[in-house]
Formats: sequence, structure tokens, C-alpha cells
Amino acid sequence: MLVPRTLAPSLAIKTIQHGEFDLTSEYPSLMTLVCFYRGLHCPVCANYLKELERMTPAFRERGVSTIAISSDGEDRARQMANKIGAEHLRIGYGLSLSVARQWGLYISASRGKTSIGIEEPELFSEPGAFLVRPDRTVYWLSVQSMPFARPNFAEMVQALDFVVKNDYPARGEYTGGV
Repeated sequence: MLVPRTLAPSLAIKTIQHGEFDLTSEYPSLMTLVCFYRGLHCPVCANYLKELERMTPAFRERGVSTIAISSDGEDRARQMANKIGAEHLRIGYGLSLSVARQWGLYISASRGKTSIGIEEPELFSEPGAFLVRPDRTVYWLSVQSMPFARPNFAEMVQALDFVVKNDYPARGEYTGGV
């Protein structure tokens, strides 16, 4: 189980317009926000990523780089980038499901076409959001088994202001006996 204050798994992935993303080469002044999404077939993801695209400049102002990643191939990822009007947000594609599992993401099987008429991949990862420090330790994480009720990006930006002002530590790190 991935917990705060531990090293994040390796993550190297191609992006639509920004070359290769490699977490080991990512050095924002504060953190990297890694947002895993289900794929082009998910209308909830499209709305969520539109919000992340809109909020990416606010994250950047606070020293947080952003990327959204799915197991979709390049063509479907490009369609999602176009759908959300991605200008600021990096869109990564080709996430292997074995890497998704290392990040603690849930995996779902296809149920055919979604409500927007797009076929789900045979297997795909469910959503997750992670704030990772430049030393690659996990600061915060949220993993979901469903596409609904995801963390709010505007609230996350406000929380980052509090974190910086109060030098607030990562929480949820205890793995000993209870």
C-alpha cells in the first residue's frame, strides 16, 4: 500500500505535446500533481480535467506542476486533450496497468459503451490524485474505485496555501500496529 512520506513508484510516460514525462526528472519548487484518469470514454473525467486545466495556472503559481495520465493510447489521449482544451495541462498516455497497480489504482473491466457512446477499453485504471514532493515522496493521495466524487482542485489550491504557510507535514504515514 502506498502511503505518505514514502517513495512514489517510478513513472515515465509519453505526453501529447510536452515530450516524455519522468517523475525522477520533475523538480517543481513545491510538488507535482499527478492525476490519473479513466480515459476518453469517461464523461466525468472530461469535466474533471477541464477543471484541472483551468486550475493549472493557480497550481503553477504555487510551485506545483500538473499532469493527467490514463492508459489510453495516443489517439484517444489526443482526443481528450482536444475535448478539454488542454493548453496548460500535460496529458500523458499509455499507462501500463502494472504501473497503475504500483500506484494503488483500482482496475476495472469494460462494460461496453458509456453514456457518451465511447467504448471502454478492455481494462483501465480508476482515478487517483497524488501530490509528490521533488524528492519523489508522496505528500497526499486520493484513490477511488468509482469515477464520482473526486477531490476538488480549488480546495486543493487553498489547502496548498495552508500547507506552505504552516509547514504542514504529510499525514497518514503511520503503518505500525494499532
